[in-house]
Amino acid sequence: MKIIPVNEDLHVFLRSRRSIRQFKPDPIPLSIIQTVLETAIFAPSAHNTQPWRFVVLTSTDGKSRLAESITARFRHDMLTEDLPEIDIQARVERSTKRVKEAPVIIIFFLDRTQADPKLDSLQQKTEALLGVQTVAMAGLQLLLAAHAEGLGGTWICWPLFAPEETRQALGVVPEWEPQGMVFLGYPAETPELPKRITLQQITRFL
Repeated sequence: MKIIPVNEDLHVFLRSRRSIRQFKPDPIPLSIIQTVLETAIFAPSAHNTQPWRFVVLTSTDGKSRLAESITARFRHDMLTEDLPEIDIQARVERSTKRVKEAPVIIIFFLDRTQADPKLDSLQQKTEALLGVQTVAMAGLQLLLAAHAEGLGGTWICWPLFAPEETRQALGVVPEWEPQGMVFLGYPAETPELPKRITLQQITRFL
């Protein structure tokens, strides 16, 4: 006899989340954005430091500033790689379009002031990694919270490649280290489930 888990429906729901890249133009109510963020900050954090920090972009002006700053860095980096101008321009335009079309963008930062300055260099390196892991957990928690509200989202790592440009565009302090950002909106697509590696291939039970 098959034993049906009490929370089987919840497991089905959690496994139904997809990365959404195409959004409807419908605005997301502020109350829903706040609810999603409130749930995100219930993620676990190392030593309960809760070092995650957020900037929420909904305005055209804010998204334009971010797009211009990040793509300027992209252009600079691609020029140093001697990529053809036509390829550079295509990537810049594609990235700019994605930023401007996302109804809401939430940028995740790691607040470095939460680390203990009295630690030695090895401990500081370890604590820095713990901070990165902690912010990533808040990112997943936020994506699942958004899914619960009927929203779609996708994690974008662009700020990692343009940290100073991201800080300047958003006017945040140097101690806030960009980790990534999430594009949020009501889904305009229904992606298929990507192929998954089986549990047997990646797990050892001892």
